[in-house]
Amino acid sequence: MNKRTYNILFHLHTVSGIVISVALYVIFFTGSFSFFRDEIANWERGHTVEIPDEIQLNFDETFQHMSTEKNLYGRDIELRHYYNEQNIGVNLGSSKDTLLTKEDAAGSFYYLNTKDATTKDYVSSYTLGEFLYRLHFFAQLPHPFGYYLSGFVAFFFLFALLTGIIVHWDKIISNFYVFRPMTKLKTVWTDAHTALGVIGFPFQFVYAVTGTFFMLKVLLVAPTVLALYDGDDKKLYEDLEYAHPEFEFQNTALTRPVSINKYVNKVKNQWTNFKVNEVHIFNYGDTGMHVSVSGNLDFKDKINGYGYTIFKVADDSVHSVKDPTKKIQYLDAVKGIFYRLHYGDYGGYGLRIISFILGLIGCFVILSGVLIWLTARNKKNIPLKKRKFNETVVRYYLAICLSLYPITALSFILVQVINPAGMGLLYQFYFIGWLLITIFFVIKKDNYFTNKYTLLSGSLIGLSIPIVNGFCTGNWLWVSYTKGYDQILFIDVFWIVISITGLLILSKMNVKQKKS
Repeated sequence: MNKRTYNILFHLHTVSGIVISVALYVIFFTGSFSFFRDEIANWERGHTVEIPDEIQLNFDETFQHMSTEKNLYGRDIELRHYYNEQNIGVNLGSSKDTLLTKEDAAGSFYYLNTKDATTKDYVSSYTLGEFLYRLHFFAQLPHPFGYYLSGFVAFFFLFALLTGIIVHWDKIISNFYVFRPMTKLKTVWTDAHTALGVIGFPFQFVYAVTGTFFMLKVLLVAPTVLALYDGDDKKLYEDLEYAHPEFEFQNTALTRPVSINKYVNKVKNQWTNFKVNEVHIFNYGDTGMHVSVSGNLDFKDKINGYGYTIFKVADDSVHSVKDPTKKIQYLDAVKGIFYRLHYGDYGGYGLRIISFILGLIGCFVILSGVLIWLTARNKKNIPLKKRKFNETVVRYYLAICLSLYPITALSFILVQVINPAGMGLLYQFYFIGWLLITIFFVIKKDNYFTNKYTLLSGSLIGLSIPIVNGFCTGNWLWVSYTKGYDQILFIDVFWIVISITGLLILSKMNVKQKKS
C-alpha cells in the first residue's frame, strides 16, 4: 500500500471513529446488557421461566376467559411469545362484525401473564431489561429518528472497521503479538487498540452489518418498493413473508366449539422438539376461521428451523405448511440467520456470556481509539488552544461514556427498592442521574479521576445488588439456587463477577499510579 492511500484510509478510520464514538459506546455498553434482557426482566419481577422459547399456556381456557370480557367474534387474534418471560403478547384485531358498535369492535394490545392470567399494557409492564434493550438502538428518541441514528452509527462503524483492518493489514500478525506497557502512553493505547480490535473484529463486523440491516432496512427496501412494486409496500412484505396471509370473513358463525389446544398439539407432535411461539387466529368464531401455529425447532437441532401450519377450522383441513425440518430457502436463511447472529440466543448462556465480554472489549476499543486521538494531538507543535479543545472533547466523551456503569448499577437497585418502577420513573432516574454524574466528572477535569471513580462506584454498587435483591424479595443467592430460580440467580452472580472484575482492574490501576 502506498503512503498516500495509507494516509487517506488512516484519516478516514480516525474521523469516522471519532464522530460516532459516544453513540457507539452507548450501543455497545447497553447492547452487552441486552444479551440478558430476559434475565434482567425476570430478576426484577421475581419470576422464573422453566421452558424457554415457547408459549406455556392452556389456549382453550385462555380464549374462554377472554370471551367473557370481550366479544371475540370476527377478530384476528395473535398470541405471541416475544421474550423468555411469563408474559406473552396478545393482539386483538378489530372485529369484522359490522353489527358491533365502534367501541365494542375496537382492537387492543396487552401482555398476559401465563401463570396467573393477569394482564398489563406495555407501559405498566416496562422493565429495566426492556429499557436497556431499547436504549441500545435509541428507541427512547422520537420514532423513527432513534432507529435511523443507531442504523447510521452501525453503518459508519462498519466503515471504521474496514478501514481499520486495511490500515493494519500489512502488520496485522506481527502487531497482534506486540504490547509495550513500559513505553510512552500513545504506544500503550495503540497496542491495546490494535490487539483487542483484531480479536473482536469478527464479532464487531457481524453486529455492524446486522445492526445496519435492522435499523435501515426501511430505507434499503424503499427503492425496491418504488421500482418493482409500484409503491405497494404491502405486497413486498407479503413476498418477504413478514405479513400474515388474509382470509375472507364469511359473516357466518361456526356451529361447533373450537379447540385451539388441539391444533397446537398437532403441530408439536408433528415435528420433534418443535417449540410453538406464536398462535394466530383469523376470523375467530366464523366459518372463515383459520388457525396458524408457528414456531422453531430447538436450536440444538437446527439453528434456523422456522415452520408453521395453517388449519382451516370449518373442515379441519390443512391450508398450508412450512416444514422446518426440510432444507430452508434463501429468504428464510437470510432473515433467520441475521436475527440469530444479532441476538446470540442460539448457544445458551455460554455464547451470550462470550458476546457480553466481546461487547465490553468493543467499549474498550472505542475509548482507546479516542485516547490515541488525544495523545497524538497533545504535542508542543500544536497550538495550545487546539490542545485544550481536544482535551475538553475527550473529557466530555469519557464522562458521558464511563458514567453509564454506575448509573446502570444504581438502576438495578432502584427497580428492587421501588417495584414496579415503571417507565416514567426509569426514564427520569436513568437519564437525569446519567446527566448529573456526567456533569460532576466534567467539572472535575481529571480523566484519571473519572476512570477510577466510575469503576469504583459502579463496582461497589454492583456488589450491593444481590444484597438489596435479597432484602427486598427474599431471593437470596442460596434461596434462588435451591428453588431453581435460574434467571434470578444468574443476575446476582453476574453482578458479583462484574464488580469483582472491576475492583481487580482498579487495584492494578492504583499500583501503576503509585509506581508512576
